[in-house]
Amino acid sequence: MTTPYDPAQNQPPAGQQPMPPTAQFPQVPAGQFPPPAPGQFPQQPGQFPPPPGTPAPAARKRPWLIPTLIGIGAFVVLCCGGSTVMGLVSGDDKKTDVSASSDIPAASPSTSAPAAVAPSTSAPTPAKPEPAETTAAPAPAKPKTFGVGDKVRGGDFEFTVNSVKCGISQVGSKYLNTKAQGTFCKVNVTVKNVTKSAHTFHADGTLTAQDGAGREYEADGEAGIYGNSDGQGFLDKINPGNSVKANVYFDVPKGTKLKTITFDAGLFTLAEDAVVTL
Repeated sequence: MTTPYDPAQNQPPAGQQPMPPTAQFPQVPAGQFPPPAPGQFPQQPGQFPPPPGTPAPAARKRPWLIPTLIGIGAFVVLCCGGSTVMGLVSGDDKKTDVSASSDIPAASPSTSAPAAVAPSTSAPTPAKPEPAETTAAPAPAKPKTFGVGDKVRGGDFEFTVNSVKCGISQVGSKYLNTKAQGTFCKVNVTVKNVTKSAHTFHADGTLTAQDGAGREYEADGEAGIYGNSDGQGFLDKINPGNSVKANVYFDVPKGTKLKTITFDAGLFTLAEDAVVTL
């Protein structure tokens, strides 16, 4: 507890003159303050220096220092790191641009720059080659048709149709004869053996006749016996090179016109049948 001010305490010792009150402090010009002691802050206007013997106040902490350092560090990171990130991003953008530009096809010279006009030359125009002559493929040969009087090969024999007569109602003599169901067509043929051995010719089963409607008629064996003086055409044995002339009869409906005569080549030969058109 501070004692009240006692004037007797400020009395000088005996033998000394009392000091004026202002003698306790160093004299400084008006409006100035004595220099601060080490470890003290300078006095601001309007403040009074602490009395002698008073301990200097402890230095105040700076609460702004740590936030300031943090802010500076963040700024440095943003500046340096941001530039690095921007460099990486710009590098990716450049790669993307390069890849995109590589995908785009280059403009053709005709669109980017006008084509150079070639100087006119007086070289002669080459003559057009003449088209090669093309020959049409030969048409396939039509099978030869045979008529009356032609010799036709059929198997082991060579046949010739000499004549054809239709409208016959009866064949034979007055006493020995045969009558037709419709009418007889007589076909006179010549048969020649063209092989190197003897063969038997039988008209019945060897010759057939066809009309315009495609109907086929067989030879009448009985009419063939009555219609030939010697029975020619009925199981005739013909030696090589010899020939036989015979009449072959076909019983057909009245009014029928025969169109073809076919000579059967036989079952035991590879030769084709011979056909004569009437």
